[in-house]
Amino acid sequence: MENNSVIYETARLYTREMTRTDLADLAEILQDPEVMYAYEHAFTDEETHAWLDRQIERYNKHGFGLWAVILKQTGETIGQCGLTWQDVCGSEVLEIGYLLKKRFWHMGYALEAAQGCKRYAFDKLGMREVYSIVRETNLASMNVAIRNGMVIRNRFIKHYYGMDMPHYALSIRND
Repeated sequence: MENNSVIYETARLYTREMTRTDLADLAEILQDPEVMYAYEHAFTDEETHAWLDRQIERYNKHGFGLWAVILKQTGETIGQCGLTWQDVCGSEVLEIGYLLKKRFWHMGYALEAAQGCKRYAFDKLGMREVYSIVRETNLASMNVAIRNGMVIRNRFIKHYYGMDMPHYALSIRND
C-alpha cells in the first residue's frame, strides 16, 4: 500500500514517502546533468527506477529514506530530502541527503528541508548525530550543510562510477 502521509513539515514544505507515481519527478532530478554534476553523470531510466526501488526498500527496512519534498503552496514535488545510512571510513552514519529540481535552487528550500530532516532525526528518531556527505567540489551542498549547523568531521575518498571522488563528512551533534 502506498503511504502519502506527511513525514515532517516546515514553513513552506512537507515531505512524504515516494511512490511509483513519483517516477517522473524523480527523473527530472536524477536525469538532469546540472543537478547530478556531483555524481558525474545523469541517471538512465534504469538507474532512476533502481533509485526509487532503493528508497522504498529503505522505508520498509528502516522506516525512513529519501522522501519527496513538496511545496505546500502548489503541491508540486520540488525534490527529495531524507535520511539514509551511509558508510564513512568503515563507520555507519545517518546522513541527511538532499537533491532539488534545478528550477528550485537558490530559494532556501534545500536548507529548509535539511533543517526539518535534522529535527526529525533528533526529535523523532532520537539520534545523537547526523551527517551530510558532500563531494568537495559541491560548494552549494556544503553551504547547506554548514548553514544546517554542521562542521567537517572527516575527508575521505568515495569510489563511484569508476572514479575516486574526495568527499567531506560534515555532522551536527544533538547535545
